Amino acid sequence: MPTLFQSIFYATLLLLVLNSTQTLCHTRGIRPGNSAGKVHLAKNMTRAQFSEQQFMKWVKFVGRLKHSVYKNAKNKLFPSYTLNVAKNPSRGDFTKIQDAIDSLPFINLVRVVIKVHAGVYKEKVNIPPLKSFITMEGAGADKTIVQWGDTAQTPSGPKKQPMGTYNSATFAVNSPYFIARNITFKNTTPVPAPGAIGKQAVAFRISGDTAAFLGCRFLGAQDTLYDHLGRHYYKDCYIEGSVDFIFGNGLSLFEGCHVHAIATSTGALTAQGRSSLLEETGFSFVNCKVTGSGALYLGRAWGPFSRVVFAYTYMDNIITPKGWYNWGDPNREMTVFYGQYKCTGPGAQYAGRVSWSRELTDEEAKPFISLTFIDGSEWLKF
Repeated sequence: MPTLFQSIFYATLLLLVLNSTQTLCHTRGIRPGNSAGKVHLAKNMTRAQFSEQQFMKWVKFVGRLKHSVYKNAKNKLFPSYTLNVAKNPSRGDFTKIQDAIDSLPFINLVRVVIKVHAGVYKEKVNIPPLKSFITMEGAGADKTIVQWGDTAQTPSGPKKQPMGTYNSATFAVNSPYFIARNITFKNTTPVPAPGAIGKQAVAFRISGDTAAFLGCRFLGAQDTLYDHLGRHYYKDCYIEGSVDFIFGNGLSLFEGCHVHAIATSTGALTAQGRSSLLEETGFSFVNCKVTGSGALYLGRAWGPFSRVVFAYTYMDNIITPKGWYNWGDPNREMTVFYGQYKCTGPGAQYAGRVSWSRELTDEEAKPFISLTFIDGSEWLKF
């Protein structure tokens, strides 16, 4: 058994490598202010020239292998032990996923595989910050389903106050080095009516650094996948929703994923929350597919410096010709970065796109289309 001193030492060590975060609440009514300050142009430089100069500086910056705001990532790949979760008590160590997580040490420093057998698990799951190196492995995304139905307006706590978007997640991960394979995360809340208040309903929230998702499904309507903070990799995943259904301020690469809209009228695929030039965050979709219903924006500028790129991606005819929305704030058109690179399909036509989006050159696209975008060579070793 570890001594009290050892426990305190490991807790302090792990807290140092975790990013200090600030909880964000993503709601339709949020209108971030102009705290970033005014843009000062150099003499004899137009705003368009300034924007181009700043973008190319950023392209070269994120093109480096290591991002300055993240610690060097050292993953642990080989499991020390395996736990089984099954609906039938005779087939597993636990019948609930949360019970398996709760059984782990307060500070977990070894890779643990939790195998979740086939079944629908109706529970709300939370992995705390110090329980790192957890792999959640299902029997197949169509066979192992974790579901719950909270929304931002669901009463919570002794005073029964609305829990907010952040806490509405069916499955929430707050620790680093999380891996999920072949499992479905679902919020059962139906598609809200246009303009409905408080219907944000998160299926999965990832707030830990260096997380990977392989062959998973994320099902919901408004705000399905909260890609909150950290570097994340999604491979061969299916993500379904209606409005802002991939949102947050992570640095994330989506490769070979199928993104499907279920909007009844107008919807939006992304709402990326980058809030300043100093943040190295953004979403990149490579070799993906976008299908569904409704009229879909590729993204809305939740953050004033929002950053999203689609490369080699098929887009169905549901994409609105304009492609992008400025969140009702024309000032963001000078600071966001929205780009396409060699995309295909009827919705990928660049003609009609807003003037403040861009069709990328080879040089501009390069930092976004490989694992170096998320420092993957450091921690993605499957």
